[in-house]
Amino acid sequence: MTDETTTQGIPEPEGPVEIIDTEYEIGQDNVEGAVGPFGFDIHNPVFAISGVTIVLFVFYALVFHDQAAAAFGALRPWLTGTFDWFFLTAANIFVLFCLFLVVSPWGGIRLGGKDATPDYSYAGWFAMLFAAGMGIGLMFFGVLEPVYHMAVSQPLGVPSPFAEDGSLIEENVDAARRMGLAATIFHWGLHPWAIYAVVALALALFTFNKGLPLTIRSAFYPIFGERVWGWTGHIIDTLAVFATLFGLATSLGFGAQQANAGLEHVFGVTNSVNVQVILITLITIVALISVLRGLDGGVKVLSEINMVLAAVLLLFVLFVGPTGVILSDFVAGFGTYLTELVPLSNPVGREDSGYVEGWTSFYWAWWVSWSPFVGMFIARVSRGRTVREFIICVLIIPSIVCVLWMAVFGGAAIEQVLSDPENSAVKAQVIDSYNPPISLFAMLEGLPMSAITSTLGIVLVIVFFVTSSDSGSLVIDTITAGGKIDAPVPQRVFWCTFEGAVAIALLLGGGLGALQAMVISTGLPFAFVLLLMCVAILRGLMSEPK
Repeated sequence: MTDETTTQGIPEPEGPVEIIDTEYEIGQDNVEGAVGPFGFDIHNPVFAISGVTIVLFVFYALVFHDQAAAAFGALRPWLTGTFDWFFLTAANIFVLFCLFLVVSPWGGIRLGGKDATPDYSYAGWFAMLFAAGMGIGLMFFGVLEPVYHMAVSQPLGVPSPFAEDGSLIEENVDAARRMGLAATIFHWGLHPWAIYAVVALALALFTFNKGLPLTIRSAFYPIFGERVWGWTGHIIDTLAVFATLFGLATSLGFGAQQANAGLEHVFGVTNSVNVQVILITLITIVALISVLRGLDGGVKVLSEINMVLAAVLLLFVLFVGPTGVILSDFVAGFGTYLTELVPLSNPVGREDSGYVEGWTSFYWAWWVSWSPFVGMFIARVSRGRTVREFIICVLIIPSIVCVLWMAVFGGAAIEQVLSDPENSAVKAQVIDSYNPPISLFAMLEGLPMSAITSTLGIVLVIVFFVTSSDSGSLVIDTITAGGKIDAPVPQRVFWCTFEGAVAIALLLGGGLGALQAMVISTGLPFAFVLLLMCVAILRGLMSEPK
């Protein structure tokens, strides 16, 4: 999601972590790493296996890029066509599980123990949940997705407002308009944030209440016991590394493509894979500088500025664009989302395969792959909250931000398309010739001061890119170092470098399709991990003091 980039890094919780349940202390010594060659904190085989595999993957994709492109091109449609029912079912389970916890007797359990107090005020906590919901994804899909679903993908069989000759079919306009926004909100609302909430709750519960290391394997202690410190835990953490890395690489690839499209639109820079490779390289270097500086204070300042700039761009489009229409679309689209939530979530008997396989399956896999990243961020800032409070706020606050963003940018774009279809740059770039990276700039072209706002859009994408890479390398580093938050800098440099290398390899080895294929292929096995995590959470909550 969101989806979904953490733009603040991962802040330290204030105060010591209290170990509430001593039975979960067993085996912690087994996860301590040892500093090895080049300053790497080698956490059993997790770092070695994941590191070597990623290096070999980059080598394969770069050296045999034609073969890789063909493989990736066939992989994505096979995965989404075969496992679409599984992705939809799993995501539904996560939503229902979260709603169950809200009304369950365990909703009153406090993360950190019954005497724990929140590390952050509501205002600060909400701001950081907001930060977790903002990122490259909203920039890339904010215009593209509502317009495409309105006119092309036809979710739930709602007909397009356009005839084959490009003319408007007036009786189809209202329903298509509402469904375009509702189908987009579906991908950025409750389901993705339920996925994040499951991982975040597991990490917070087993770290703050049980005193276990801040890593994915810790959540499975109630199921596997001491085996989580052996190969069972190694496999879980390694899957988390792969999922996170490819989820990040996909976002970085999207960001590079969009930044390149914006540079071409505003400054005439050639739009090509070579330019995108240069962009990824340069931005990865900037992220590396932040890593070498130690704490990411510089990037944190940039992130705060970036959030202000994102708000400025949002308000500009809202008030300079068709304000009344946008607000009306927000209400109508959100209402349609609520009424169509069950049909959109239905995993069987769907006839809108283009929407389900081409969009929903990919999104659910992407959110699953992002879940260790966003989940770790949310967990670290949520100590002291009750389970009920945690679930409600994690589901609602970021969802509202995402819905508002999509309604403003998508609503403005839809109005441009429907009010003047013959001259709409958005229609030309999204509907007539599918060109996702340029969609945002095509919409801004229809508003005043487009050169300035487009430049602002490029800056937003680039800084989101930098903070994603820097914070992402910290999360992966934490997992491979057995939950340590102070692992050696060289190890974080390694992951930061190879995040960029994987994004480059995938762009050269198949472009957008390759990025999506790998995020689905890593999200699929990790979805099973998350389903099992729900069982572990229940067992962990049941063992809490009454």
